[in-house]
Amino acid sequence: MKTALITSDTYHHHNTGDGHPEKIDRVTAIIENFKRLDNKNLVWEKPNEFDESLLITTHSSDYIKMVNNSFPKNGFNFLDGDTIVSPGSKGATKDAVGSIIAAIDGVEQKKYKNAFCCVRPPGHHAEKEKAMGFCIYNNVAVGANYLIKKYGYKKIAIIDFDVHHGNGTQDIFFDNKNVLYVSTHQYPYYPGSGSEKEVGKYNNILNIPLKAGTTGDEYLNAYENVLKKIQEFKPEFLLFSAGFDAHDNDPLAQLKLNSEDFYLITQRTLQISKSFCNGNIVSILEGGYDLKALQESTQRHVDALMEFN
Repeated sequence: MKTALITSDTYHHHNTGDGHPEKIDRVTAIIENFKRLDNKNLVWEKPNEFDESLLITTHSSDYIKMVNNSFPKNGFNFLDGDTIVSPGSKGATKDAVGSIIAAIDGVEQKKYKNAFCCVRPPGHHAEKEKAMGFCIYNNVAVGANYLIKKYGYKKIAIIDFDVHHGNGTQDIFFDNKNVLYVSTHQYPYYPGSGSEKEVGKYNNILNIPLKAGTTGDEYLNAYENVLKKIQEFKPEFLLFSAGFDAHDNDPLAQLKLNSEDFYLITQRTLQISKSFCNGNIVSILEGGYDLKALQESTQRHVDALMEFN
């Protein structure tokens, strides 16, 4: 079976304004690179339509209502100091969630073996009741709750290798024994959360804070703790919050990974989880703000997904 790349043109219409790092070009650069590569092991798919009730397990009905009312008829609206919406953001936001739904359904129905969702806006900073850090809905959290509700999974792991701590995902699953959330991130850094002391109600949170300047080799040594935790938890389905802003060239952070490190992160995670995950893997784009680094790193991440048997 092939790997799916799930994307939609609606990301073009999520305009965050001139000079904003979470810009349209991020996804365009990735998509153009994959089109140029034209890999026959990659199948292109679209997000699913979904009922808004799917969001309620993750976000409150009041928050969902607020978001629906926030999209302006013209110009911009600020959900927080960094999180900007424009008229076209409604479709992009819905398709970002719809992509992970489509990916999960496709894997479950054996249409493809695994999937990478190349969408924006990202999601891992969005809390139950709060947009922040460029994120509106918590896409990966909606996916995890969908796996529980629709497919009856009891053990889901979310591996977040974005350079920023996924405070929103941690907030949503802090007291949920069915979900393991693991984050590697620069610390102390935005958003300020993610210390080793934050472990969740059921010891279901593992934070691995890393100092600025951490090299790829140092990162991969620390990542052994992620692999150990996955092996202990034995998830039935694994979701990646795939941010590529730990790259050395990224303008928003100070970790020192290279593009090949993202291949190794992915490959080692897939290998360690093979015996209990049965290849049930879905990845969704989070951060990454240097366009060339994004192209190379997502390519290597997807290479590992395609190679996995």
